[in-house]
Amino acid sequence: MTGAAVTAFIVEDEPLARQRLRDLVRSVPWLDFLGEASNGPDAVSAIDRLRPDLVFLDIRLPRSSGLDVIARISHRPAVIFTTAYDKFAVTAFELGAIDYLLKPFGRERFNRAIDRARAVLDRRITRPGVLDRARDVLAGHAIPRLFVREAGRIVPVRVSAIERIQAAADYVTVHVGTRQFMLGVPLSDLEARLDPNTFLRVHRSHLVNLDHVVACTPREDSRFEVTLRSGATVTASRLRSRLVRALAR
Repeated sequence: MTGAAVTAFIVEDEPLARQRLRDLVRSVPWLDFLGEASNGPDAVSAIDRLRPDLVFLDIRLPRSSGLDVIARISHRPAVIFTTAYDKFAVTAFELGAIDYLLKPFGRERFNRAIDRARAVLDRRITRPGVLDRARDVLAGHAIPRLFVREAGRIVPVRVSAIERIQAAADYVTVHVGTRQFMLGVPLSDLEARLDPNTFLRVHRSHLVNLDHVVACTPREDSRFEVTLRSGATVTASRLRSRLVRALAR
């Protein structure tokens, strides 16, 4: 791939956003623009026919979604997701995307994403393909890691290292030892992606990793106090305390 043009395809339903992305792609000497699609079915057909190296893929599309597109294509391109919704960052990296661009993005952010794509394509990095990851995620398989922001970077966090996850409206705080990370995803959506044998909802706003639980102490009000390795405690709701009691037997 070194020295050769990288072929690129755009999937975007908004005309102005599509034009902006087209102009950015065409401004890069080593990117060869192959074409574009504005909806899922057209994207699937074009990607399998043109077989681009790199696809810029909007997650929200008419008549389908970006997730539907990568689940249906047989070609295996590198993918950079584009989205106006920060919560989709989790999904983007679960699926093995090289990067995601949060709209509106500028030339500098675009250049960082395509430089990352070029490095991956040049080095032919061996890793699970986008389609394989997509099928796992869409089939409901438990995810092994989350991707979070830390000091301006996006870094992976192994799910096994997560002690607890606390909800706050449409966001969650992920507790990993003494570190805390915010993710723009509802707790229920994240819970659906985690192994139910490991993560237990002890309260409507709290998931705990059972591998990090050191004690479950009954209280006088028929609830349980869950103590974690870090020393943090979470009080289970009365309803969820029944589950905790069943585990303690």
